[in-house]
Amino acid sequence: MTPAVQLEDLSFRYGEREALAGASLTVQPGECFGLLGPNGSGKSTLFRILSTLLPPRGGRALVCGHDVSTEQALVRRRIGVVFQSPSLDLHLTGRENLRCAGNLYGMSGSALAARIDECLEWVGVRDRADERVKSLSGGLRRRVEIAKCLLHAPAVLLLDEPSTGLDPSARRELWPYLGRVCEQGTTVLLTTHHLDEADRCGRLVILDRGRVVALGTPLELKQRVGRACITIETDDATHTASRLRDQLKIESALVGPRLRIEIADGMPALDAIARVCGTSARSITLGPATLEDVFIHETGRLFNDDGALQERSDG
Repeated sequence: MTPAVQLEDLSFRYGEREALAGASLTVQPGECFGLLGPNGSGKSTLFRILSTLLPPRGGRALVCGHDVSTEQALVRRRIGVVFQSPSLDLHLTGRENLRCAGNLYGMSGSALAARIDECLEWVGVRDRADERVKSLSGGLRRRVEIAKCLLHAPAVLLLDEPSTGLDPSARRELWPYLGRVCEQGTTVLLTTHHLDEADRCGRLVILDRGRVVALGTPLELKQRVGRACITIETDDATHTASRLRDQLKIESALVGPRLRIEIADGMPALDAIARVCGTSARSITLGPATLEDVFIHETGRLFNDDGALQERSDG
C-alpha cells in the first residue's frame, strides 16, 4: 500500500537557520497522525512543504506517492488543507461557503448538494449549515472549515493547529469528528503544541529544532521513559535538589519552577523525598509518564501550552 505521506531525509533552511534537518517518517492511509513540537520546532515548515507552499531544500516529501516538488498539481488534488487563519466568508452561511468551494473544484448541481450535506453531517454541523458563519461559535466555524476541505474527497487532510482560538470545550468536541473523518478512510495529519491533543493521535512524531526526536504511538513513547515521574513544587528548588542528591542520591531536573524526578519505584521513594523536602515543598505529585515527560526525557526541555520552551537545568 502506498503511504499517505513519506518523508526521506527532508531538510529546509531559512538563511542560516535550520528549520528541518534530515526528517524521515512514513504515515499510512487512514491514520490520525500528529506533529508535536514547540514554536520553532519545524512543524509549520513541514506543514507548508506538504501543502506545496514551500519546496524542500534537500531530501524528498511524497504525498500518496507524488513528489511535492515535481508533482504539485497531483499533490494538491489529494490534499485538503485547514490553515490556522480562517478562510470562511463570515457573511455567507456555512452551506454557501461550501457551495462556493465546490464550484472552484468543478462540482455543481445535485452531486455537489449531496456532497455538501454529507460533509456537514460528518462534522456535526448540518443542522446549523444555513446560519451565517458570523453567528457561529469558533468551534462550529472550525468544523465548517473542515467540511469545506473534505468536499473533493482528499486522501490526506492537513490541519495546522486546528484548535487555535478555541476554548477547552470546543477543543474537546472537535476530536470525535476528526476520528469520524479517519473512519471514512481519510488520513488526518495535524500540527499541535498541545500535549492532550497529541495524546489523542494514533501515532505522532515529536520535533525539536527541526529534528525527529521520537516517533510512535503515545503509549510507545511513554514506555520509552519507562518510569514513574515525581514533580515537586518548592520555594527553594536549587537547595531542595542539592539535599535530594546528598541525602538520597537522587538526581532531579529543574524545569521551569518545578523539580522533576524520573524514578523506577515511585511509592517508596515518595515518602523519603517528602521527608527531605519538608515544609519547603508546596506539592509533591507522583504519576505515570506523560508526553511532557517524554519531551523532557528526549530534549532536556519542556514547552508550555503556548508553545514556548523552558530549558532544563540538572539539579
